[in-house]
Amino acid sequence: MEEAAPSKKGGVFKLFLGYAPGVGKTYSMLSEAIRRHSRGEDVAIGVIESHGRKATADLATQLEAVPRKKLEYKGTVFEEMDVDAILARKPHVVLIDELAHTNVEGSKHHKRYQDVLELLDAGIDVLSTMNIQHLESVTPTVQNLTGITVRETVPDWVLKRVDEVVMSDLTPEALQNRMRRGDVYPLERVGRALGNFFRPGNLIALRELALRQVAQQVDLSLESYREKDESSSTVAVRERIAVCISSNPAAKYLIARGARMAQAMGGELHIVYVDMGQDTSEKDQQSLSANIHFAENVGAHIDAVRGSSVAKAVADFVREKHITQVVFGRSATRGVSRYFYLSAIHKFLRDAPPVDVHIVTQEP
Repeated sequence: MEEAAPSKKGGVFKLFLGYAPGVGKTYSMLSEAIRRHSRGEDVAIGVIESHGRKATADLATQLEAVPRKKLEYKGTVFEEMDVDAILARKPHVVLIDELAHTNVEGSKHHKRYQDVLELLDAGIDVLSTMNIQHLESVTPTVQNLTGITVRETVPDWVLKRVDEVVMSDLTPEALQNRMRRGDVYPLERVGRALGNFFRPGNLIALRELALRQVAQQVDLSLESYREKDESSSTVAVRERIAVCISSNPAAKYLIARGARMAQAMGGELHIVYVDMGQDTSEKDQQSLSANIHFAENVGAHIDAVRGSSVAKAVADFVREKHITQVVFGRSATRGVSRYFYLSAIHKFLRDAPPVDVHIVTQEP
């Protein structure tokens, strides 16, 4: 099941993380692979996407590439990475670009990260690349920042399998200069790109998200080391964060906020849905199911509780699970709705044990 974090046995998984196309992820990955090959390691390319960038394509020619598999879909022939051919070849290290890629119908797996997990389980080391906007818990924030919907995503639990993260970094100014030289996209596309996704404000925000993710991975590595090192001081009790959701599609924003909080604190994330028999329509059920699926992909525990009062049900849950922080959404806050909303919060504060409460404005 996707919500279960995969085992860390098997090959070593190294991820080159960036904040935008053109920062040098694939180039850095190829450079490392060439160095390792020169030291005698058996290295092969599973899939490299050069996007017409000559420097990247030239590097790729220095390594053996496993032939891709041709698949016909709706009258068009596509080339996808051949997982079985890589397994048969069994190199020590394989390069797999664009971890968030969705495979064409008829492929062995639906998503490329599933291909990667199978290769890791077979004991093959994997070098891969990804931009921060493709991480599931980050996509709502990216949509709010840039107005762009990210359709290809990687569940957060996949990154728990990553052994090492390398940040491929450039300043936004350097990236824009690279764009203007035509090193990222053809020159006829540059003006439009610089006025949309590659605006300075977008790039600064995305870079910050990527840097935070790398910092969190370092913190997790340190915590793991301390847990194994008997001479280290006792690790503190983990934070437990509960996010209260409904069938409202805007709940995905709350879930993403809670996931980022939990990652930053090294905490445990719970998603709580209070079933009061209110979401009976097919539309509400579909929306609720989508929210729960999103929560599973960011690595949360899903808890559905029954009750006639949201305040009492959540207060009981907080007490039972020893929750340390609770996140509520604020959407309808006018007129009578505002009164009922504030009343529910006051009742929760009255009934709950001592706990930190966060009121977050839900963004659609």
